[in-house]
Amino acid sequence: MQADSTQNVFGFAHLWASGDTVSHGVAILLVLMSIVSWYLILVKLIEGWKLRRAGRLVPDFWAARSLDEGLQRLRRAGANNPFAQLVTQAVSCNSDCATADEQLSAHFDSSGQMERTLRQQLSATQSEMESGLTFLATTGATSPFVGLFGTVWGIYHALVAIGISGQAALEKVAGPVGEALIMTAAGLAVALPAVFAYNALNRANRVVLISLDAFAHDLHAFFTMRQTFSSKGV
Repeated sequence: MQADSTQNVFGFAHLWASGDTVSHGVAILLVLMSIVSWYLILVKLIEGWKLRRAGRLVPDFWAARSLDEGLQRLRRAGANNPFAQLVTQAVSCNSDCATADEQLSAHFDSSGQMERTLRQQLSATQSEMESGLTFLATTGATSPFVGLFGTVWGIYHALVAIGISGQAALEKVAGPVGEALIMTAAGLAVALPAVFAYNALNRANRVVLISLDAFAHDLHAFFTMRQTFSSKGV
């Protein structure tokens, strides 16, 4: 019976029961931060895999005999992947960028309009790729302190229990001290995956963005040369 009583004192149910509203709120907050972080990590890993798959199709695009064929090859990695979107925007600008004279964009020449269109698409893609990373960075930076707050609160309860009982009996302080230690570990357990994922995803995004930027420059040169040859009647 004594073993069962000791086990209950150090069990999670007893630790939860010994806590108050503040400690429960800290624990729930850490759980929510962890759930959202892991969701973002999994989503971003899948998106990164799709982006790398699309990037490997760029040589197939340039090996195609027409823009339509090349675009279809890029869309094997998904109809809306960023590489295919760049081509779609470039083709659209190539045929529709001749705007009315009263619009400000009409003051760009054809090369400038193409560059502006591709740059806007790159900015939109970068913004989409970086969505959610701020939460991971915030989680990695703040969750240890949230856990530390729970630790301090648990130690405070342990000191109160010692003061009330007049002695540092194990059964009086085991719950609050155990709660405090768990909060410290929970804060680190939430922070470390978020920090590692943030750094890894940032690096992966930089690699993809370099590929997208190079592809956009190649598209700009391609359509500019086409327009030059067309104007010369070649």
